[in-house]
Amino acid sequence: MMIRRTLNNQTSVTIKTQRENIFHTRCKVLENICSLIVDSGSCCNCCSARMVEKLNLQVVPHTKPYKLQWINEDGELTVDKQVKVEFSIGNYKDNVLCDVVPMEACHILLGRPWQFDKKTMHNGLTNEITFTHKEKKFILNPLPHFQVVRDQVQMKKRRDEEKKKQN
Repeated sequence: MMIRRTLNNQTSVTIKTQRENIFHTRCKVLENICSLIVDSGSCCNCCSARMVEKLNLQVVPHTKPYKLQWINEDGELTVDKQVKVEFSIGNYKDNVLCDVVPMEACHILLGRPWQFDKKTMHNGLTNEITFTHKEKKFILNPLPHFQVVRDQVQMKKRRDEEKKKQN
């Protein structure tokens, strides 16, 4: 009884912490661990220009270039490149066409187009995402908040080290 009660308490703490968190997880791209966000507020699938450069991914001209203003503090920028990214999250393997943008929040951001195509269901309580891919059901679980923070700190440290080498 005591063990069961303790385990249940830990689960409810995890659920409460998901109330204000967006969906963060990790994925693999060419055997590299990358950060991934699923965001229903984004009208496109995006990937980091830095990731594209580091992994030497093949870009193609965007079929419908457009301007963005919210991505960074440098003002308006034109999104004119796309890349097809092959990635995996556990047993889920897929590829998605992403707009290449200079973002630092994550390596890959899956927005409404991916969610629409996969007919995803988001559980607001647990922050889990459920969908079917190639006739198999998948449930993606979010990273705990402390791991998201750790990943963000590590990504910033790498960017800062690269800036120092460039100067």
